[in-house]
Amino acid sequence: MTQLFSGKKVLITGGLGFIGSNLARTLVNLGAEVTLLDNLTAEGGGNLFNIRGLEDKLRNHLGDARDVHLMRELVKDQDYLFNLAGQSSHLDSMLDPFADMNVNCQVPLAALEACRLENPSIRIVFASTRQVYGRPNYLPVDENHPVNPVDVNGIHKLTGERYHQLYHQVYGLRTVILRLTNTIGPRMRIKDVRQTFLGVWIRCMMENRPFEVWHGAQRRDFTYVDDAVSALLLAASKDAAIGQIMNLGGDCVISLESLAERLKKLHSGARFQITPFPKERKDIDIGDYFADDQKCRQLLGWEPKIALSEGLKRTLVFYKKHWMEYV
Repeated sequence: MTQLFSGKKVLITGGLGFIGSNLARTLVNLGAEVTLLDNLTAEGGGNLFNIRGLEDKLRNHLGDARDVHLMRELVKDQDYLFNLAGQSSHLDSMLDPFADMNVNCQVPLAALEACRLENPSIRIVFASTRQVYGRPNYLPVDENHPVNPVDVNGIHKLTGERYHQLYHQVYGLRTVILRLTNTIGPRMRIKDVRQTFLGVWIRCMMENRPFEVWHGAQRRDFTYVDDAVSALLLAASKDAAIGQIMNLGGDCVISLESLAERLKKLHSGARFQITPFPKERKDIDIGDYFADDQKCRQLLGWEPKIALSEGLKRTLVFYKKHWMEYV
């Protein structure tokens, strides 16, 4: 992997966010020339603390990834584009569907147009979501499962996927789509549930407050951020990945109540209560979900390396030290 990215130019949209900043750290260590683009919107996951210590090792560009003219300048001469910028809150997408559309449709389209016009040989990896499947008809969910989003966010992320497929099929752009499941780890947003419910759980634990577990029997899988970064890098570098859509999963499937119990064992004083789903969230909840990620494992040679318990432990260690930077 070091030889593949050493000296290469890499652009990451949403680069100050959770996954983008962890990806940037790995790429800097691999010797890549990294440029970040983020607008640091208050509702997003961007945080300057996420690149603390890297300020002189990469380019950090504050700007809007929806700006085609800006994107045309930034994609010039880049070898790789990781298209990670997006709005991730399912509830926000229902409360303000036009704002969600403006981000989750315009960002990928602006990036693809910029690449078509300025750099058609660039490799592009788009971070999509399991939300495009909606409520599963069967488990685990593979890539052949019908797509039937239950919220506006899922519809717009699916639109972003379709743009990437279209630009690959019509213009020959080298695009790859990864459908992410719950991703956890250091640098995720913990101030609210816009990114992940686990973040709010961790904030409550740090503040010595009980956290709510909605419908604790529900099952999920989780990808530790280092494993997600590994998949992104492999997707960018493998010819077999071009034009493909692939699921990411985790090392196990677990109920939310069991997940909460694991956190209790790792953090003294942690406590929780099982509560019903708030109505506005129940209406757009997908129920049980866990991925069949065999396609990703076969095409990329990827598999999760960090077990869930270890990932939770590393995450808690990080926030015990830095949580005030994220609230």
